Amino acid sequence: MADTHAGTAELATPEETLALGRRLGAELRAGDVVVLSGPLGAGKTLLTKGIAEALDVDGPITSPTFVLARLHRARRADAPALVHVDVYRLLDHGAADLLAELDSLDLDTDLDDAVVVVEWGEGLAERLSDRHLDVRLERLSDSETRTAVWQWSVA
Repeated sequence: MADTHAGTAELATPEETLALGRRLGAELRAGDVVVLSGPLGAGKTLLTKGIAEALDVDGPITSPTFVLARLHRARRADAPALVHVDVYRLLDHGAADLLAELDSLDLDTDLDDAVVVVEWGEGLAERLSDRHLDVRLERLSDSETRTAVWQWSVA
């Protein structure tokens, strides 16, 4: 069963990428997983910043490439935290167990109580939740313009 929330957008400026993140983030709830894919420089971390703004979480949003994951606590008691994950380091390990890797980080939060945004997570992150949002970002050649295509999937 596929959820009807899907779309495409052309993102000419960084502000448009942030705005799309805010719009998508407004639909997210605890337990959701967002899988971001696209080449280096496509805007995955910038989109995550917009999602974080919508969720109203603490801390600066930066690429977690060297730490695998960062926890950003919610500022409101009734809101989910954000777990920002980058599995780029795990891509060479096709059989990587993402749940075990995240659990070993002792993030001090239950993933069911957080929104998990995974950069480079296609093929791995979908196993974290039955409900996930796939977002593909591309950068047009010789341009700062990006394209985004997103689709909710529900198992």
